[in-house]
Amino acid sequence: MKPLIEARNLVRIYEMRKGPFSRPQPVRAVDDISLSVVPGETLGIVGESGSGKSTLGRMLLGIDAAQGGEILFEGRRMPPLRSPEWRALRARMQLVYQDPLAALDRRLTIAAQIGEPLDIHQIGSTEERTARIRELMDAVGLRPDQAGRYPHELSGGQRQRAVIARALATQPSLLVCDEPVSALDVSIQAQVVNMLRDLQEQNGIAMVFISHDLKVVRNIADRVAVMYLGKIVEEGSSDTIFHSPRHPYTQALVSSMPVPGKRLESRVILQGEPPNPAARPSGCAFHPRCPLATDLCRSKTPPLQQIDAGRTAACHAVASHAALAA
Repeated sequence: MKPLIEARNLVRIYEMRKGPFSRPQPVRAVDDISLSVVPGETLGIVGESGSGKSTLGRMLLGIDAAQGGEILFEGRRMPPLRSPEWRALRARMQLVYQDPLAALDRRLTIAAQIGEPLDIHQIGSTEERTARIRELMDAVGLRPDQAGRYPHELSGGQRQRAVIARALATQPSLLVCDEPVSALDVSIQAQVVNMLRDLQEQNGIAMVFISHDLKVVRNIADRVAVMYLGKIVEEGSSDTIFHSPRHPYTQALVSSMPVPGKRLESRVILQGEPPNPAARPSGCAFHPRCPLATDLCRSKTPPLQQIDAGRTAACHAVASHAALAA
């Protein structure tokens, strides 16, 4: 199956200053990332805070322009930001925000905000838009009497359902979910995740699901990409990543997941803090915290390469073990 969206060697660099008169330092938030998502598939993107997950998600939608590489949507290059072609394409690609209260306008009713994308893209007549709003509210589990309410009158879970309904209004082919359940209680998280999964199956939507919560990603993602300091360090199917992680960083993340009835005695404890993005370590960026680091890791950046069927990893040690096994 051909990819719905494909990213090739994406790069995004920001400039950071320590003070008003200091020299700007480049920060590579996204560093040579390539990935693809096919229709109906969910790609989970995980990693620590500051790894570049949200920046990558915004780049996939064309909101943050790439400074290197390219993005293809249905085989065509992403139009320039804010161009008429990009605005038209945005009806096919939608973003679900992390904070639903910040994403919603407190001065507008829920119905008005769910119907806003229909107004912007001039989809349907007034009667058809009203019917579509009722249909969307029912699909996400909102009651008809909540249509006239304002965001502050709803609970956190209800607000997130409204945000999802608004994102689905234009019947998009791609949904980028940026930490969509991190602000919700665990029981509400499960409801929203199950709802997203059901809506995806009904409509064949492709999803990029960004989260630091591995339990949520394991339950919703078909494939998982693990990011560290702007790079993908391991990618594979959800079952492969969570049952047999190969990269040392992925092993540490997976080992931190609590399992009911099981003590965390085998947890991998990473030493130190993530490096300063403006002062990246030489070679592999993970080597200062890696228990397998060698002189090669300190001097040469490992490429992302296939190490077994359906899995890629960027690690000299893992690649050498895979070569010996072959």
